[in-house]
Amino acid sequence: MAKNKQKAKNRGDAPALGFVGFLRWIWTQLTSMPTALFLLLMLAVAAVPGSIFPQRSVNPELVAQYLDQHPVAGPWLDRFQMFEVYSSAWFSAIYILLFISLVGCITPRIKKHAKALRTPPPRTPAKLERLPQYHSMEVMEDQPDTPTDDQLIDDAYKILKKRGYRVERRDDATGRSVSAERGYTREIGNLLFHISLLGILATAGLGQAYGYGGQRVVVEGETFVNSLVSYDSFSPGSNFSADNLQGYSVKLDKFDILFDRDSKDYFGQPLDFTAHVQVRENPDAEPVKQELKVNHPLRIDGADVYLVGNGYAPVVTVRDGEGNVSYSGPLVSVPQDSVYTSLMVIKVPDAKPEQLGFQGFLLPTALVGEDNVAFSGDPNAINPQLQLNSYYGDLGLNSGEPQNVYVLDTEKMTELNSRNLDAGGIVLGAGDTYELPDNLGSITFDDLKRYIALDVNYDPGKWPIAIFSGLALLGLIISMFTPRRRVWVKLKNEDGRRSIEYALLARGEDPRLERESDELQKIFDKAWPLASQEQDLGAVNG
Repeated sequence: MAKNKQKAKNRGDAPALGFVGFLRWIWTQLTSMPTALFLLLMLAVAAVPGSIFPQRSVNPELVAQYLDQHPVAGPWLDRFQMFEVYSSAWFSAIYILLFISLVGCITPRIKKHAKALRTPPPRTPAKLERLPQYHSMEVMEDQPDTPTDDQLIDDAYKILKKRGYRVERRDDATGRSVSAERGYTREIGNLLFHISLLGILATAGLGQAYGYGGQRVVVEGETFVNSLVSYDSFSPGSNFSADNLQGYSVKLDKFDILFDRDSKDYFGQPLDFTAHVQVRENPDAEPVKQELKVNHPLRIDGADVYLVGNGYAPVVTVRDGEGNVSYSGPLVSVPQDSVYTSLMVIKVPDAKPEQLGFQGFLLPTALVGEDNVAFSGDPNAINPQLQLNSYYGDLGLNSGEPQNVYVLDTEKMTELNSRNLDAGGIVLGAGDTYELPDNLGSITFDDLKRYIALDVNYDPGKWPIAIFSGLALLGLIISMFTPRRRVWVKLKNEDGRRSIEYALLARGEDPRLERESDELQKIFDKAWPLASQEQDLGAVNG
């Protein structure tokens, strides 16, 4: 009982941690390696929602659609920034804490290793025979070239130094000896790996802040200029400035697709896509002809321009009821199958006296099948045909609400042409014109062009990330395959009999330590006249 009271009293007399001590304890926990690994795992887990839920920076329309479809869960997910994962407060907090933790872990280790590099190898143990690899050999005194004590120590010094060891001559109470150590690059590789990981985090943040991405559809004959107004959709970094946009341009001259015409199983499948373009790196530069292919992007002034899609763009002219041209130009159609049956929508808000709308399909090679239903029989434009329904009324563009350009809202419109009406649907071949009922206008199929979809990505952290990733891999290889070893060679002189004993010790697992011991034995046997090896006590102990 008295002992318990004394313990309680001792505990009560212990000084309080205090505010400064508490901060020091927090810092110690944050900068420990287990905490850094845990934060790295948390960062990986925190990135998962970004691949599950749509992100506003990539597709705001999809986010709005998700919120409409999930009226209960959607707003709650929005409150927790699930649609802005990579710029959210909680993701940024994990990112910053991981960065601080790595800096706190690495800095003291760098100081410690720098001190170790200046520290001489450890002193020679008094009893080498206790170490894992131990050998002892007697010096043969009756040979004409028997070395002196100084020669033995000097030779051992030179042999170990030549094999990459840091060596130190010793002359103390244990006798004359040479201590050596190698494998300092193991810790250097470990530090290189962690510093590179820190560099990857920093440059990834740099790319996220100053980079940008965007998409643009370009029709044959059109030119894409790298400016904000030229993009169909644009995702800037958090610190992006429009002044940083490179002033290059890309003009699409022609787009070719090679289809499989020989294989029975894959007939009509695309084999190759080639966009013939002219590139100007700046407004004053001369155009340079280049080819853009899938997985072979254009690299222009640090930006990558990828080919991510293609299709047909019918050129149509729409005249309104007053005879005026309300729309004229190419329209992007969206392929629906392997033969490029393409969905298309035409919105004509400037038509008078009524706004006009059209929706239907483009058939690159129109054929008529059973039940008098047309379909496309080939992906090439051999017999292009437009099959459309027409509408008049309010397109809903004046409401201010954003609309999908590939969807026609017919809620406030009246149907003019379709299979269900006496007027029937609109069928247009190349060069054909159709007069709309009730004198509301006409539509002409003028021409057919191809288009490509471009994805533009600029990431200033891309090359630094690649460099740091390579350095991290190099550091990992160095730390895994560089052994840390210590060797001691001692000269013994007892009763006029001299002998050389040496031992090896590995810091950590080293399956090649025994091989190193055998190599040293061969070198010593060759360098000195030595008697046969005595019992290997290290092997016995092992």
